[in-house]
Amino acid sequence: MTGITSTRLSDGRELIYFDDAGTTVSRAAELTTDHRGLPPRGESGEVRFDALTNEWVAVAAHRQTRTHLPPADQCPICPTTDSNPSEIPAADYDVVVFENRFPSLGPALGPVPEDAAWGTKGPAYGRCEVVSFTPEHTGSFSGLSRTRSRTVIEAWAQRTAALNALPGIQQVFPFENRGADIGVTLHHPHGQIYAYPYVTPRAAVMGNAARKFHDACDGRETLTGSLLRAEREDGSRMVMEGQNFSAYVPFAARWPLEIHLVPHRHVPDLAALSGEEKDELADVYLDLLKRVDALYPTPTPYISAWHQAPLDPALRPSGNLHLQLTSPRRAADKLKYLAGSEAAMGAFINDTTPESVAERLRSVIVPASPASPALAGLSEGAPA
Repeated sequence: MTGITSTRLSDGRELIYFDDAGTTVSRAAELTTDHRGLPPRGESGEVRFDALTNEWVAVAAHRQTRTHLPPADQCPICPTTDSNPSEIPAADYDVVVFENRFPSLGPALGPVPEDAAWGTKGPAYGRCEVVSFTPEHTGSFSGLSRTRSRTVIEAWAQRTAALNALPGIQQVFPFENRGADIGVTLHHPHGQIYAYPYVTPRAAVMGNAARKFHDACDGRETLTGSLLRAEREDGSRMVMEGQNFSAYVPFAARWPLEIHLVPHRHVPDLAALSGEEKDELADVYLDLLKRVDALYPTPTPYISAWHQAPLDPALRPSGNLHLQLTSPRRAADKLKYLAGSEAAMGAFINDTTPESVAERLRSVIVPASPASPALAGLSEGAPA
């Protein structure tokens, strides 16, 4: 079992150590106390209602001063040393989750204003957390061991359950921005979790489509499940198939590189996965990231976005956990930029075909990983 230890940083933010299963480590208070004497946390930013689109926009001007691509000896999420008292008080760790010092949302909690119209604003309630995957400053998720990958998944699941229970939270979103071309502000391998006080625009569009489909078939099937079934039957865009998860390039992919990883069982979020499903996910996810990195001579920038069912009672029954991994990289030396059609109109134009991308992902040579029982049932997808 993953060891979990919660503590507080000197300004009151929560920090949680997730230790790999089978390890024994002391997390005594005297070894993990933050001695920096940070000033008290500031107030939350604000959210403003965009009446033109019926959407909320967070305004977080305090984030202008956040840390930006510091040198390795000043990294805020490396373990603490005498010369670098970091956000992580311990001298070593496996996986750590802590409240962001420069949050877009929070630290206060509560609902967004009701009956919003032009001019409506309120506190930016919610919570933003940082997930450090490893104490090593260099590397990436794809280079983690299978055991460490499993620990990260356990952290995502535990935090999803905890954040779901906070007052006012409507959606929990774990994600990773990887690479300078995506806009990361820290080189250290890490991800984030946002807990929103509203359903985000993209989740609302997807949620309403899922609810419409779910209602039309009297709750017998989910939209995500039906799409997975259709892709598996077609086969031409499948990347891999396991006992509990399968990955494919979607029929109408928007990005030059886009892969959806979907559980075979209908579950709303990571917290609802069984132990067996988490075990397989640890392997499948690593395999998928290694395939993405093997496409080109240099690491591929990506956004790894875990879509989880919103907590809105009207949307949650039809919602289904799935990963959408996207990259703007359309060639070894070319990126896709969101210009007029995409940025202004939201009308995507893809420069690659989903079938050719899936074929490349199936064909790449993936570095060997230690044998795992969960990988025994994993196979590459193949055209029907």
